[in-house]
Amino acid sequence: MLKNKKIGFIGSGNMATALIKGLLKSEKIPAESVYASDVDMDKLEQLSNEFGINIIFKDNKKLVDDVDVVVLSVKPQIMEKVLRDISERVNDNKLLISIAAGISSQFVEETLGKKVRFIRTMPNTPALVLSGATGIAPGEHATEEDVKVAQEIFSAVGISVIVEEYQMDAVTGLSGSGPAYIFMIIEALSDAGVKVGLSRDISMKLAAQTVLGAAKLQIETRLHPGTLKDMVTSPGGTAIAGIHTLEQGGLRTTLINAVETATRRSIELGKKK
Repeated sequence: MLKNKKIGFIGSGNMATALIKGLLKSEKIPAESVYASDVDMDKLEQLSNEFGINIIFKDNKKLVDDVDVVVLSVKPQIMEKVLRDISERVNDNKLLISIAAGISSQFVEETLGKKVRFIRTMPNTPALVLSGATGIAPGEHATEEDVKVAQEIFSAVGISVIVEEYQMDAVTGLSGSGPAYIFMIIEALSDAGVKVGLSRDISMKLAAQTVLGAAKLQIETRLHPGTLKDMVTSPGGTAIAGIHTLEQGGLRTTLINAVETATRRSIELGKKK
């Protein structure tokens, strides 16, 4: 589906780079069909040298003219400026995809002053190593083909799920912010390993691989986490003793509260747009 389309990225930051890398590595689209624009020529030259894509310096209008799919990969605070800049070039033939947090379809259409084919997404940072999780929310005027195009793009850097736009704040609170929670867990496990006598290097390796392996085991077996937990625990054993301490410390409640708090903050930030 993507092979006959040209994709352009307005902004060439980490997420845009990850998407370009994933698309080309998966051979979903040739390099000559990928474009990127930015105000930073050094970033653009780096992309061109690494991936052989087309680069456009400080001219978002030209990028929109040249492509079928425009990925808006700029920071939320400059999104309004970018949208106003390209407004005259956006038409029914263009699909717009935003990866910026808090940018709603209503905000995009009001800023552009027209109805557009728009899809709001929320990828997360593991997309940088092609293991991301992305929420995809189609706007009112996006077609079924548009949704499939978005799914194909983000499947190049991990998995994607289709949600209603009102659920995007929850996606942000869970998977968008979630890597930060897991990094804290890895750091804490590593500190614990050091406390009980392991070197920092060995402790960090064991902690990170344990988190990776546990997640992979759940994904591949599709067993409930509770079932997998029971497979580790044995009567009077070490794992159940550790779990008892986690329950005393309120791990579940703390994580649930963290997702809820992050979701509320996402809603607050969206209202400021």
